[in-house]
Amino acid sequence: MLLTLVAAAVCAAPPRDIRELTPTTVLNLGKTADWVAVGEDAVWVGSTGPFAVHRIDPKTNQEVARVELPAEPCAGLALGFGSLWVPLCSSPGSLARVELKTNQLRQVFPVGGPGAEGGVTTGAGSVWLITDSHGDVARIDPASGVVQGRFAVGPGSFNPYFDGRTVWISHAEGSSLAGINPDTGEIRIFRTGPHPRFLAAGGGAVFTLNQGDGSVTRLDVDSGAAKHIALNTPGHGGDIAYRDGLLWTTMAKTPLSLLDGDGGKLLCQWRGAGGDSLNIGFDAIWLTDYHAGTVARLPIKEALHRCDSTRFP
Repeated sequence: MLLTLVAAAVCAAPPRDIRELTPTTVLNLGKTADWVAVGEDAVWVGSTGPFAVHRIDPKTNQEVARVELPAEPCAGLALGFGSLWVPLCSSPGSLARVELKTNQLRQVFPVGGPGAEGGVTTGAGSVWLITDSHGDVARIDPASGVVQGRFAVGPGSFNPYFDGRTVWISHAEGSSLAGINPDTGEIRIFRTGPHPRFLAAGGGAVFTLNQGDGSVTRLDVDSGAAKHIALNTPGHGGDIAYRDGLLWTTMAKTPLSLLDGDGGKLLCQWRGAGGDSLNIGFDAIWLTDYHAGTVARLPIKEALHRCDSTRFP
């Protein structure tokens, strides 16, 4: 099923300066900082220099553990089954499992992705990872690391996301989104903007951040209707997260954009230094500055109020 996109006009609101948002804390993690995962009691961020993942306690805003890795954590982070899952840019690629209870690297499985800017997700009793440039999605047993099944979604597909019932995979070298039913293996295909990469889901929709033209595609999960939202933030990198009806994106030089996740409208956009990955949790936006090697905690209430004090008093 390949559906036509409906275009949405970009918001006319002028860009804002990211410096107007005051971080609660800024933590220096390494030479670079990338990928953010939010759990029940911790925030995890990857780094290079050192190759590691860092556990942050949101109650104290302190780094409480650093788990060093044998290679670069280059393709996302995912939580599930009592572990943090970290694809590594080793040769060949591999998948690290960090135990949450002990903050220790427990296993490195000999299954990995085709390179950087990929992704990993967990759900339906499995870990999901694209293992090659041909678009083979591996369904991995979290206990043994054994590949229990494979699904072909097309060359140039790298990033999976599980929304509770479907494993979505963006076709980064094309303009489409595949949805795998983990129970039946059925695969559906939908249109997106050009070069969709990172994904988020919520409110009955799945969203792709399209690197080709710097846009977001909002796909209604039930109807299949898609809306194209212009952000004017094309390029490599970036990230996207959904929470409580709001959609947040980041890209270098435009570290934060805020959209109405239900209506598909760009509400505010902050430009300036920083950006590249983010996630939402503990009433905050956790935003990395890739080149500075930092992660900042930005209070959501302040960002919303700065955006629109009438709508968000």
